[in-house]
Amino acid sequence: MSDDAYGQLLAASIQHLELLKARGLRHVAVQPQTLAALAAPIAAAARAASPSIRPAPVPAPASRPTQAPISAPVVAAARPPAPVARPVSSPVAAPPPPLAAVLTAPPVSPTPALPKAEAFAALRARALTCIRCPHLASSRRQVVFGVGDINARLMFVGEAPGADEDVQGEPFVGRAGELLTKMIIGMGLTRATVYIGNVLKCRPDTPGQPSGNRKPTTAEMQTCLPYLQEQIDLIQPQVLVALGSTAMEGLVGHPVAISKIRGQWQSYRGIPLMPTFHPAYVLRNQAMAIKRQVWEDLLAAMEHLALPISEKQRNYFLKP
Repeated sequence: MSDDAYGQLLAASIQHLELLKARGLRHVAVQPQTLAALAAPIAAAARAASPSIRPAPVPAPASRPTQAPISAPVVAAARPPAPVARPVSSPVAAPPPPLAAVLTAPPVSPTPALPKAEAFAALRARALTCIRCPHLASSRRQVVFGVGDINARLMFVGEAPGADEDVQGEPFVGRAGELLTKMIIGMGLTRATVYIGNVLKCRPDTPGQPSGNRKPTTAEMQTCLPYLQEQIDLIQPQVLVALGSTAMEGLVGHPVAISKIRGQWQSYRGIPLMPTFHPAYVLRNQAMAIKRQVWEDLLAAMEHLALPISEKQRNYFLKP
């Protein structure tokens, strides 16, 4: 292999490993033969550059002038012994980290070789062709990647697309989405100035059911979660708002009682996280107290972002 070809191969390998690191991967299984192949050109270059390790010519024995010089033992003695390639064991799956560790884990910086917009476009392209969950890939109409400003200071996280989202390819476009839009406008923002995404990018399949939606499983959410994590790492919002208990479960990896933690600041990948009720829950209850609780959670997010808050906004959903 030429020096140029080897250099290109090495650069491509490093770039691929950096991309895997940006996605959160910490261990890569490598075959011993691969390590030996990568080390061979380096060892050859070292031998060529260092005269001290070149084998000296061995003269033929005087008693046998017609016999060819026996150089193999000398070469073997002059060269340092070849390193023994030790088998690289596959990483052993570690037990799931505690909630505090998951929520406070620092963000992983995106691959520096790509500008933010290009990295986000590449991430979107990978998500749109994802088939990690074959049963979801076969039943979906569209992958619902996310929508909004990739430089947004505020990001909303839901659980999964529903039937309307599956048709339109955009999160929160049904009745719950209309309510979320009103909430965003009430904050003095628009859907174009925030970012909206889901833990799960495909609509959960409903085999045997002509309509309706189902809650995504923990396994489905954990399979899809790296896409959301990379979105968060690229956008780097100043505040995250988790909409509902299922969204929080998808983020932390286990069931969460949203009624117990809503309104209480958390931290996810180093970013302040505000859990609140899902808009669909508000639509089902229609209680003024529930609406006020959700609004108080949004007011807290506005205060953290130093957004202007009028007296009218502070008094939303309070009894006259």
